[in-house]
Amino acid sequence: MKEPDWIQELKAVVGASFVLTDPMDLLPYACDGYTLSQEVPRAVVLPSKTAEVQAVVRILRREGIPFLARGAGTSLSGGATPLGGAVIIHLSRMNRIWDIDPENRVVVVEPGVINAHITRALDSYGYFYAPDPSSQQACTIGGNFAENSGGPHCLKYGVTVNHIVMAEVVTVDGEVALLGNLAGEPEGIDWLGLVIGSEGTLVITTKLWLRMTLKPAESETVLALFDDVAEASQAVSDIVAAGVIPAALEMMDRLAIYAVERGPYPVGYPDDVAAVLLIEVDGERHEVIETARRVAEVLQAHQVREVRRATSVAERTRWWANRKTAFGAMGLISPQYYVQDGVIPRSRLPEALARIEAIAERYAIRIANVFHAGDGNLHPLLLYDGKDAAMVERVMAAGSEILGVCVELGGSITGEHGVGIEKREDMLKQFGPADIQAQEAVKKAWDPAGLLNPGKLLPTAPVCHESTMPPQSVGTGRN
Repeated sequence: MKEPDWIQELKAVVGASFVLTDPMDLLPYACDGYTLSQEVPRAVVLPSKTAEVQAVVRILRREGIPFLARGAGTSLSGGATPLGGAVIIHLSRMNRIWDIDPENRVVVVEPGVINAHITRALDSYGYFYAPDPSSQQACTIGGNFAENSGGPHCLKYGVTVNHIVMAEVVTVDGEVALLGNLAGEPEGIDWLGLVIGSEGTLVITTKLWLRMTLKPAESETVLALFDDVAEASQAVSDIVAAGVIPAALEMMDRLAIYAVERGPYPVGYPDDVAAVLLIEVDGERHEVIETARRVAEVLQAHQVREVRRATSVAERTRWWANRKTAFGAMGLISPQYYVQDGVIPRSRLPEALARIEAIAERYAIRIANVFHAGDGNLHPLLLYDGKDAAMVERVMAAGSEILGVCVELGGSITGEHGVGIEKREDMLKQFGPADIQAQEAVKKAWDPAGLLNPGKLLPTAPVCHESTMPPQSVGTGRN
């Protein structure tokens, strides 16, 4: 059968070998890290430069074919899942680091550069790139831009939006625009701030100017073992309340610890420990000593079983590898898992974890908790067997209920994983009709035909005109 003319045009733009149409080649692109929703794309196109992205977008727009950008596919909310016969514009070939400018503390990269590779490139200059998602060894900076990704060290250093000063983007019309400036200060309306975290529904980024962060002179990592989850949760709240802002403050509960200890980087946690806090402080030597002392004081005021301090770089690296491989370690104790991503005020941590435990009991499922405790960004991991349809239904219902709890406690339905497909309808838990309609108006202004990453972020259910949102439900849904 003869190929459509538009497919032949795409091949002329990027090369025939970089347009995938065979069903077997398309199958791996049917979903991202959110596997509960899958749909095979109409085609996958792999451009190598901005001009090719422009040409591809113009062809698809002319044909009225929906399209979306994709990076490494590590999104956990279905943001890179193609819906409605969409074409995927895969940016993996755009993986160059264009410039490292220590004088202005800016590194210029393409969207397909892997997050961890940026820090490696900056290391010899004495800098690093601060946002560090747990998937940083695989996730790309373009995806981080789309989702406004966070990570353990974002407690002190801020999330992605705090580290991008300028972006080159392609609009749905195939036009190129530069948003932001090298000074890192908005000029008029902050268009850059608007598109970061818009989950690929407004623009496709083709080049990014990132802040280079000076490496701290020293750092120290502390482990605290607790026999009670509530006690560990209160210690987290009290550390920050004491005016201490660690570089990172992470927490794992008993089930999460059980999983990571069976993974490739065991630490040697006792089998009966209820919770672990992983705390890192950094800065100048005197600052590290003082901050570590204050952290230890807060910990000792609680019923902490043991406090350990890393004695070598190798030991600290192993502790962090243990934490950052926690999601993957769930595969050692469950056929599948579904990760949630809600945010709560730190002071409500004990209550939130208690309610999550009650939800697990009521739905007869196991939930492991491993999360960015310092900024209240929860990551409950709901374990299930996909062969059990009834269990899948219970898991989905439990996940949505957890998000409701987060909103009730004054938080948000997402901290860094985004809304995507997964949480579209849960947007109504947090936002009233006027909020939703305002977001829909923004989408329509940037993408009138609804071609760019359709079916994501905004709820598909009709929005009523009576708001029942609690008074505290304001903001953007990002911590």
